[in-house]
Amino acid sequence: MPSLLTVLPLAFVMIAGPQILTAIFLATSEKWGKDSAAFLAGVLLAVTLFVTAAYVVVRLLSDAAGSSHESTTHRWIDGGLLLLLAFAAWHTFHTRKTSKPPKWMGKLEEATPKMSFRLGFLLLGLFPTDIATNIVVGAHLARDGDPWWYCLPFVLLVLLFEALPVLFVLLLGKRAAAILPKVRDWMNANSWIVSEVVLVFFIFLEAKNLAGS
Repeated sequence: MPSLLTVLPLAFVMIAGPQILTAIFLATSEKWGKDSAAFLAGVLLAVTLFVTAAYVVVRLLSDAAGSSHESTTHRWIDGGLLLLLAFAAWHTFHTRKTSKPPKWMGKLEEATPKMSFRLGFLLLGLFPTDIATNIVVGAHLARDGDPWWYCLPFVLLVLLFEALPVLFVLLLGKRAAAILPKVRDWMNANSWIVSEVVLVFFIFLEAKNLAGS
């Protein structure tokens, strides 16, 4: 399976939790247009920056190792990715019963574009599970020798997922106000299950890479 297609499902892991809940809250706020646009700008910057950073670091390590030590370098990379994926799976499972919306979400009704941008950047760049996922995606693509632009479909898919609430508002108008709270409740209760399935699948693939490297 091509690396690009392999990492795309991890986009769901990126947005499951406070990330998509924040997007829904902002899409149903009074200043939904400006706030959602600022939030998505923060998301785009964070994911692009951190995935690219992981890609560049691993690519430099692979180039520095040279062909004679390539196999050993790949084993270390695969081992590190397995640890990160295990952490992400553990964190997702550990927080499944305590995944109530954070207290700060109560302030989203008074959000400004500046606050929305900051939330987009922090939630998609520095949230524990997303830190691990960003690194895994960038490192996995670099490890396989794929070009940097392979990161972009993943970034854009994350952005699309986060943009879905505001797209619903644009398409459905007032009807979105009745639909989005139901989507929010479902995601809050069940998104961890989908995330775990994706993470376990990716753990299997990385374990296979490690065994064959």
